[in-house]
Amino acid sequence: MIQAVGNQERRADEVPPRPLAQRLGAILWPSFFAAGVATMVLFAFVDPIDLALISFPEFEISREFGYTIAFIGFWIGFASACTFTWLLLRPSSRFRQ
Repeated sequence: MIQAVGNQERRADEVPPRPLAQRLGAILWPSFFAAGVATMVLFAFVDPIDLALISFPEFEISREFGYTIAFIGFWIGFASACTFTWLLLRPSSRFRQ
């Protein structure tokens, strides 16, 4: 069944696209939360300075910088996973034309 919406026709089973802010929020907020939890769990057991001495002994890294780098790395990783999940869960009606 086809419905007329404004100047465009749309199938009845087609889901309208969500606003950009809602799509970004659905990706960035869960990944931000997961990155925070992962950072807390990691640094509950590992000191960032010890980790820096093992991985980059030629650089002097502060504890706060270690926390920041780990958080940003986790956030990028989890945001990538959330984005991939979002791509896989899009309705198939978006691909039928």
